[in-house]
Amino acid sequence: MSKTDQMSFFGFEPEAAPKPTNPSQPAKVLNPEATLGTAAAPADSPLGFAAPLAVPVAAPPTAQVSDPEAMAQTLAQHPDFRVLRRLQAVTDYAGLQGQATQRVIVLDTETTGLDSKSEKVIELAMLSVQVDMATGLPVGPVSVYESFEDPGRPIPPQITEITGIDDSMVQGQRIDDAAVNALVQEADLVVAHNAGFDRPFVEARWPVFATKAWGCSFQGIDWKKEGSGSAKLEFLASERGWFYDAHRAQVDCHALLQVLASPLTDGQTGLARLLAGAGQTRYKLRATGAPFESKDKLKARGYRWDGEGRVWWCNLASQALLDAECTWLKAEVYGRRNATVLLEALDSSVQFSARPGQQTGREL
Repeated sequence: MSKTDQMSFFGFEPEAAPKPTNPSQPAKVLNPEATLGTAAAPADSPLGFAAPLAVPVAAPPTAQVSDPEAMAQTLAQHPDFRVLRRLQAVTDYAGLQGQATQRVIVLDTETTGLDSKSEKVIELAMLSVQVDMATGLPVGPVSVYESFEDPGRPIPPQITEITGIDDSMVQGQRIDDAAVNALVQEADLVVAHNAGFDRPFVEARWPVFATKAWGCSFQGIDWKKEGSGSAKLEFLASERGWFYDAHRAQVDCHALLQVLASPLTDGQTGLARLLAGAGQTRYKLRATGAPFESKDKLKARGYRWDGEGRVWWCNLASQALLDAECTWLKAEVYGRRNATVLLEALDSSVQFSARPGQQTGREL
C-alpha cells in the first residue's frame, strides 16, 4: 500500500503543496500543528481518535516561523495549546512609589539536608524590594544578594543531583555576614515559600533573622481556595505562564516574587495578603488527653500526630478559627466533658522558627 493509500485509509487526504511566498515577507502560521511538525486526524476519522500518520510530516519550509515570539503568539491563540515562557528576572519594577511602602525580602536557601540542627546552608539568595501598600505591587529597584558557602564537608550526592551544586562550586566560599545583616535590617517582612524550612536554617547562621517578622507563601495563602492544583512554586509559576530551572536559590526567589506580585481571586496580590497577615497571631493547638477512639476524627480533621509528645495537634490562623476549633473538639472529641487543651501563640516574630511561642492552657 502506498503512502498516499495509507493516508486515505485513515481518513487523511494529502495536502496540496503550498504556493511559493515572497521570502521577504514574514511567514504566517495557519496550522499550529504544522508548526510543530505533526498533524492531527480529522474529526471524522474512522478510528474515532487522532491517529498518527504513517510517516512523520515535517512542516513545509514556507510554514516555518523564524520568530519564536510570533510562533508562541500563534499557538496561544489556538484553544488546544498553552504557551509557557521562560521566566525573566525583574530587577527594577516600573511604577511610581506610593507614600506608604514596606520593604519585603524574598528568600531561599539550598542546604546539605533537611535538619537545621545538623545540616548547613550552601547557598543563600535574597531579593529586597519596596511594596506599595496601596496596590500590593513591588516598585522600584530590586536589591539582589546571592552567595555560596562551604559547609566544611562533602555535599551529599542527592543534594547535588537536586540543586546542581557540587563541592567545587562552594570550596572556600563564605557568605558575607555584613552584607546579609545590612540587607535584613532594612526589611519589614521576610518571605519564603515554606518558611518553616528556611527560617530555622538562617536563624542558626545569622541571628538578625530572628528579629524580623516572617511570612510563608506556602502556608500563608490558601492556594487550593485560590483554584490552584498545587502549592508547589513550580506549579504556581506554570499556572501563570512561566517555567524556570528550579532548585537554585536566586531563580526560585525571582519566581516567588513574580507569583506573589500576581493578583489573587479577590484582586489583591500575594504580597499584600502576606503583609496584612504579618500582624496576625497563629495558634498551635494540642488536643491533650484526647480519647484514643477519636484518632480517626482528628486525622480526618487535619490534625497531625506528635510521636515524641504523644499528642494530636493542628495550626490555626486566627482567633476565630481557634474558637471554632475548641467548640468542635468539645463536642466531637471530648464528648462535652470538661477538658484542657494546650495552646501555643505564635506571632510573626516566632512563626515558622524553631523557637517556641507563648504557651497557655485553655479549658473547653
